[in-house]
Amino acid sequence: MVIPTGIGCRIGGFAGDGLPSARLLAAASGCLITHPNVMNGAALYWSDPRIHYVEGWALDRFAAGDLALVPCRSQTVGVLLDAGMEPELRLRHLQVIDACRATLGLRIGPIVTTDEPLQVSLSQGPSGSSWGRLGRPQALLEAGECLRQAGATAIAVVARFPDDPLSGALADYRQGAGVDALAGAEAVISHLLGRHLGLPCAHAPALAPLPLDPALDPRAAAEEIGTTFLPCVLVGLSRAPGLWPLGPSAERPPEGALRSEQIGAIVVPAGALGGEAVLCCLERGVPVIAVEENVSVLEVTAERLGVEVLRAVSYAEAAGWVLALREGLDPQALRRPLRLVVPA
Repeated sequence: MVIPTGIGCRIGGFAGDGLPSARLLAAASGCLITHPNVMNGAALYWSDPRIHYVEGWALDRFAAGDLALVPCRSQTVGVLLDAGMEPELRLRHLQVIDACRATLGLRIGPIVTTDEPLQVSLSQGPSGSSWGRLGRPQALLEAGECLRQAGATAIAVVARFPDDPLSGALADYRQGAGVDALAGAEAVISHLLGRHLGLPCAHAPALAPLPLDPALDPRAAAEEIGTTFLPCVLVGLSRAPGLWPLGPSAERPPEGALRSEQIGAIVVPAGALGGEAVLCCLERGVPVIAVEENVSVLEVTAERLGVEVLRAVSYAEAAGWVLALREGLDPQALRRPLRLVVPA
């Protein structure tokens, strides 16, 4: 299940509001691979052994056949803190770590602070999608290497993001009408670190609390009921699958590892078919289920790509297609009118 981040998806483009759809697809499939953008609801989260939490870069590499995913009962989650955080904000995140250790029993540590502020900046592309820059990428990579050497098997990153409570983009987002301005920069951070280290990674932005908004859209509410975005990241990474490189000279992955040839279908917004995971699945003939209800600022459709997909109005209908595929049903048999058999 892929819902690209930072493109204003109606479902999954806010604060973990793709999670109900993910739970449904997990029930229909028995095994769902998805990414943090779908699962992260700030202070809210949902743990399901049928759902595998895989950062976007690693998900693309898995779909391409470059990585296997090794299910894991418990990761040691190292935490990478941005030196640009104010002391009070830093303390709040340390308290979140203590809370997750004490209340949820998560294995967290070590904790490393970057040598210098990461200097995150936010931008918006011509299409309206969000993206960003990292002023000190080397500081991120060096801190990540320290965590790996200290025994971390997964890494949660907390970077200080710029506050802009009066911006029009933020106001639109809080009203359910805009693009998540943070998402593009978050993807840059997690993709960069995951690719460099070969470990499960996810990101939680550090921001000052916003004033209460009585008209807040329910899809954005999860981000504002807590003081940080970190809890869902720690929970997701705590059972994220390990990443096993594949190739001619690579060791064989352990029994039970998930490989790309096991993918039965990929579910994606109908206008966002240009991602690497989708293109890899199309190339191999894996069924692509395009959800038309989940519109975004992109219009990379099946018609524009010249490809065949299974169309679903909603994620509920997509779950029906998944069940049909699991049962070995011909999708054409579920449609009317039924085409006549044409002899060769």
